[in-house]
Amino acid sequence: MSATSSELPNSPSAQAAVAGPVASPPPAPAPAPSGRGFALLGLTLAVLALVLGGLLWQKFNLTQQEMARRAQDSATLAGDARRYAEQAEALTQELQARLSVAELRLSEVSLQRSQLEELMLSLSRSRDDNLVQDLESAVRLAQQHAQLTGSAQPLISALQAADQRIARAAQPRLNPVQRAIGRDIERIRGAALADIPSLVQQLDELARQIDDWPLLNQVGPGHPVTVPKPRTRKAAAPAAPAAPAASAASAASAASAPAEPALEGGSATDAAADVAPAWDARLSMWWSGLWERMVADVSRSSRELVRVSRIDRPEAILLAPDQALFLRENLKLKLLNARLGLLARHMRSSQADLIAVEAALGRYFDTSAAPIAQAQGTLGRLRKELVESELPRPEETLAALNAAAGGR
Repeated sequence: MSATSSELPNSPSAQAAVAGPVASPPPAPAPAPSGRGFALLGLTLAVLALVLGGLLWQKFNLTQQEMARRAQDSATLAGDARRYAEQAEALTQELQARLSVAELRLSEVSLQRSQLEELMLSLSRSRDDNLVQDLESAVRLAQQHAQLTGSAQPLISALQAADQRIARAAQPRLNPVQRAIGRDIERIRGAALADIPSLVQQLDELARQIDDWPLLNQVGPGHPVTVPKPRTRKAAAPAAPAAPAASAASAASAASAPAEPALEGGSATDAAADVAPAWDARLSMWWSGLWERMVADVSRSSRELVRVSRIDRPEAILLAPDQALFLRENLKLKLLNARLGLLARHMRSSQADLIAVEAALGRYFDTSAAPIAQAQGTLGRLRKELVESELPRPEETLAALNAAAGGR
């Protein structure tokens, strides 16, 4: 409407009004707006729309080109990133391999360092520390030796040697160790222990004597039989050696008789009469001695052939010779078992074996014989000495040595 109103002065009516006063006709009605304005407006809007569409299309093209360029750049960057990632992965693997090698070398260096530290520590130890370690090793070794042998002498010798070494070292801080060694030596000496080597030697001696032990049913040269001496003619035996002396004296007088001058009558006849009774006496003495020897031999042979005695245990008399051999071997095995049990410190089993040997001695052997009585006494003494005894340990000495080693 504003455009229409602005165009009215240019119309012919307007020009007439300006030229002069003219009688104005009656106002005509206002004409209706034409479609020219609308067309112009639509054209303007269309041009604007085309311009805007062109601008938008141009902007869209620019945006598309930018997006394509950026997509291409992104693809290039992605390729570069993939390549860099592959390179980084390869580098990581290489670094991991180098790291493992470095760790291995570091462990080797650590091990060498620990070894060097130990070597330096061992080299930096003083003489007293080495002395304490040597004494502890010697005492522990002596303790093991004493446990194996069952004797306290190795342990006592080791403690005495340690005491002497400490005395020569003359170190004040080792005085507690020396006092502990003295107390342990007194305690070990006061302990009641069985002398294992001596007991083993006695058992071996008994095993060697078994073959010489007489059985109850043993006869012959191996079993001594006491034969009583003849009671008759006790003075005849010493008189018998005197008979040859008398006969020799009479023979000497008879031999010297002819050498004398025959001054007296009938002296030769008297000498011959004296020699005849001397020969008769010598012959009678020889005959009586021969008879006594024959009687003694016959009686001794008869006693060896037949022996009468009281039998309290018939199983010993009925023992056959081969069974006697097995009996002796069985006793040897019993003594061997007792020896093994003694070495293994099984005192009860050793005592049981010795009791079995004593029972066999009293049942099958002649207890009146001296070897059997001696063997029974030895077995009884061994049974009393086989007692359960624990070897004392040098606890105070080891504790003092540990304290001295820890306080360096």
